[in-house]
Amino acid sequence: MTWLMLLTLLGISLACAFYGTSLLLWTAAMAAGIFVFAATGSVPIFSLIVVAAIFAAVVIPLNFKPWRQQLISAPFLKQFRRMLPGLSETEQVALEAGTVGWEGELFAGKPNWQILKKQPFLELTVEEKAFVDGPVEELCGMLNQWEITHRDADLNPETWDFIKRNRFFGMIIPKEYGGLGFSAMAHRAVLQKISSVSTVAGSTVAVPNSLGPGELLLHYGTDEQKNHYLPRLARGEEVPCFGLTGPTAGSDATSIPDYGIVCKGKYQGKEVLGMRLNFDKRYITLAPVATIVGIAFRLYDPDGLLGEQEDLGISLALIPRDTKGMEIGKRHLPMNIPFQNGPIRGKDVFIPLDTLIGGTEMIGQGWRMLIECLSVGRAISLPSTSTGGSKTAALATGAYSRIRKQFNMPIGRFEGIEAALDRIAGNTYAISALSRMTATAVDLGEKPAVSSAIAKYHTTEMAREVITDAMDIHGGKGVILGPKNYLGRGWQGVPVAITVEGANILTRNLMIFGQGAIRCHPYVLKEMEAANIENELERIERFDDLLFSHVGYSVRNAVRSLVLGMSFGKFATVPHDRKTAKYYQKLSRYSAALAFVSDFSMLTLGGKLKQKEHISARLGDVLSHLYICSAMLKRFESQGRPAADQAILAWAFHNAIYKIQLALRLVVDNFPNRYLRTVLRFVVFPFGRRERASGDRLTHKVAQLLLSPSDTRERLTDGIYKSAKAGHPIGMLEQALPQVIHAEPLERKLLKALKHDEIFGITWEEQIQDAIAKSVISTDEADILVHVRNLVMDIIAVDEFEAEDLRAGGKLAPKLDTQHAA
Repeated sequence: MTWLMLLTLLGISLACAFYGTSLLLWTAAMAAGIFVFAATGSVPIFSLIVVAAIFAAVVIPLNFKPWRQQLISAPFLKQFRRMLPGLSETEQVALEAGTVGWEGELFAGKPNWQILKKQPFLELTVEEKAFVDGPVEELCGMLNQWEITHRDADLNPETWDFIKRNRFFGMIIPKEYGGLGFSAMAHRAVLQKISSVSTVAGSTVAVPNSLGPGELLLHYGTDEQKNHYLPRLARGEEVPCFGLTGPTAGSDATSIPDYGIVCKGKYQGKEVLGMRLNFDKRYITLAPVATIVGIAFRLYDPDGLLGEQEDLGISLALIPRDTKGMEIGKRHLPMNIPFQNGPIRGKDVFIPLDTLIGGTEMIGQGWRMLIECLSVGRAISLPSTSTGGSKTAALATGAYSRIRKQFNMPIGRFEGIEAALDRIAGNTYAISALSRMTATAVDLGEKPAVSSAIAKYHTTEMAREVITDAMDIHGGKGVILGPKNYLGRGWQGVPVAITVEGANILTRNLMIFGQGAIRCHPYVLKEMEAANIENELERIERFDDLLFSHVGYSVRNAVRSLVLGMSFGKFATVPHDRKTAKYYQKLSRYSAALAFVSDFSMLTLGGKLKQKEHISARLGDVLSHLYICSAMLKRFESQGRPAADQAILAWAFHNAIYKIQLALRLVVDNFPNRYLRTVLRFVVFPFGRRERASGDRLTHKVAQLLLSPSDTRERLTDGIYKSAKAGHPIGMLEQALPQVIHAEPLERKLLKALKHDEIFGITWEEQIQDAIAKSVISTDEADILVHVRNLVMDIIAVDEFEAEDLRAGGKLAPKLDTQHAA
């Protein structure tokens, strides 16, 4: 009976921990359990006294706050303050900027799936859809990737004029200032479609609507600045760029050496109070054609003209192109993707104080301004362009795999090709769902600092995998550049997306978990703030409340991780749907595991966790894949749970879960303390690592979905440019695909006749004529075969050039010289 009592009390504790009850409720439940056993008289009195004494010794200090603060909280606070990692200005501002959305639920270990299900599945307005179907479609028809990237190294003048005239640069600018006033979802749809044709055009449209003067003016500009610049930016009369990165300041942007000195000087014939700037920026998109330049710099006031403080901090200013002392340099050439990009330099550039974005009130607030705007732009620009590129690769590669034949069989039927096709389909599904999720967050009013980093890193990395698989399948067709090549430039441009807006290595190793662990954690940031309260009594009072809430949270997640691991997620509260319940259960299990391992790592490693980039990167991977899976489930549910799409969802989901298991395994196996590894392994993987990658049957099923027209294939690749006008190769592939499929029975009939020696001929044309003569096929059927063969030969053809056409000193240079002169 003593053992029964102990097991009962343990069960009560586990149940309370699993459901996250309060300390007081746990105390009452335990006391009630002891009282019941005492009342029955079934437990020896000595055992009962010992258990009651131990229980009282534990719960009285825990529930009596003065004792708890003195015995537990105060000593721990001292240790906590020593453990806190040092934060740079860059990190401190990044932590304070932005908001927390669904990623916070996942990080907390007990996601409320009703929040996700109630999140709206936003669609375009009638006006936005008309713009995508009208001007955007027309713009895509004007774009010739080969001419842009090889002959002109730029968009042609007609395209530039069309973009400006139709206010593509004003998508985020409200209508009251002459802009389009589009939602983030519309912004995403526009960039997705344009990028499915040309990465140069996509970048050109993306930058003015992302981090730059327009976004900064909207949020922080003075009324005078907004009224002057925003209408001109919307109409394309001003072309903006923004200079942040320099030769010595990249990832740690707050270390920028560019500076300004507050002083008096002459400006437009008058003596005014202003700043004399010196700066050196590079990699600045649109700089070569910009008319208004945004600059980030550190402002100093050595003569005290604005006050007593000398170092005023990072500030932002707008400088007209023709300002004396500023030089727009020559062009960079990023990986043969010639969007306008180049350096900006300034020597003793004097500008008045009213050129500061937001005026003098925003002096020193530049980094916060940039971080808040970047979280919005990063949630849309690169995820949207990655979506467009991946959908195009999926559509084209699926069609090509059916059209291209080897050994008298479509190459898409070979298992090696199937493996690549299902990665393309699954990754494209995940990319699209993820980019939609972050755009939705922006439209719902969030400034998604953590989820935008997740989206930027994973959409570009998955897009890199998609284009690599597409190139492998196309073989020589993808390698030989020219007008007929629709993949090569996309493959060349992937490193650009990987590098910009926070290089992916930095984003994965430092940002996703580095920010997520503090921003998404329900207590850590608050504890850090409490630890820095100056009033000692207030500090210990606040810290005590947070500490014991945190302890309860940690115990809950440890128990949930263990219980859900042992039950394979069966005890998790999830939406009841036969098709998806098991998916939600897995996510609940690994959400609890992430919360437990994160807390465990922060407690045992403290400030050293900041230097343990392998651990933080892997925990960031877990958070990321939980978020991606949530996005995919949201998409699947909101689209009506189409049964035909379930195979792609299943592949993408199991692929993500397998990566979660791998990331957690590597954290556990490489944890610095070998004894603690055993604890982690038992709690996270009580029955070992049982997740498996998708099997061959599912791989086959997913791959085949790309090989023929269907609703699933249409949903997977919706929103990209598919028109065959002007010889657009993707549109031509789509037109040819059903005709090739229609001709396949005739081809099999012809091959069968050849195999049985019913027809003869050395060439294909001779075989066709003999088949007609012997009534194996009719004349109409022969016409179909001839027509389809001509289509196929045109599709698989590659380009060839005269040597002079390929010399940079030949036809390419004069065109560039003409443009520079203009």
